[in-house]
Amino acid sequence: MEKFALLHTTCVPLPVEDIDTDQIIPARFLKATTREGFGDNLFRDWRYYPDNTPKPDFVLNNKTFSGRVLVAGRNFGCGSSREHAAWALYDYGFRVVISSFFADIFRGNALNNGLLPLIVSDEILSRILEGVQADPETEIIVDLENQEFSLPALGIKETFEINAYKKTCLLNGFDDIDYLLSRRDKIAAFEEKRATI
Repeated sequence: MEKFALLHTTCVPLPVEDIDTDQIIPARFLKATTREGFGDNLFRDWRYYPDNTPKPDFVLNNKTFSGRVLVAGRNFGCGSSREHAAWALYDYGFRVVISSFFADIFRGNALNNGLLPLIVSDEILSRILEGVQADPETEIIVDLENQEFSLPALGIKETFEINAYKKTCLLNGFDDIDYLLSRRDKIAAFEEKRATI
């Protein structure tokens, strides 16, 4: 996974509530066994007509908006527990999703796959969505090390919470196995010490 420390980017607004994992990545695309390529089918049924032509009114098909942060409505990632939803968002290029509420399983899957689910208040979410829709050049700075984000043009600067272990993993680009491998010397020393007791 890509290391995450400081992100300075524009945002993609998707002001829809209750976006479930089947909308994020439809079930018919879950046959692959690797994480690559899911971004092509992110929000597939919202992005494309049945004949595979892009729907011009969907935000990902609108060149006015771009960036590595998706700003979505409340209750993002509800529905089934498919990890593929996080894979699709990450593979498309998003590194942060902002919402005022995330489904627990989605939040865990996102953090396990290099994607930061950033929880904000309903009021801050509304301000961000309105600001980004009014000015697509609005920039956000997400500072994971200091656990804060800001949108200077909107006068927003806030802190956020994140599990310390998941923060370490994101900062280093680790999944759970990478983290264990990074600690193998300490694990070996502990096991060696334990064997002599």
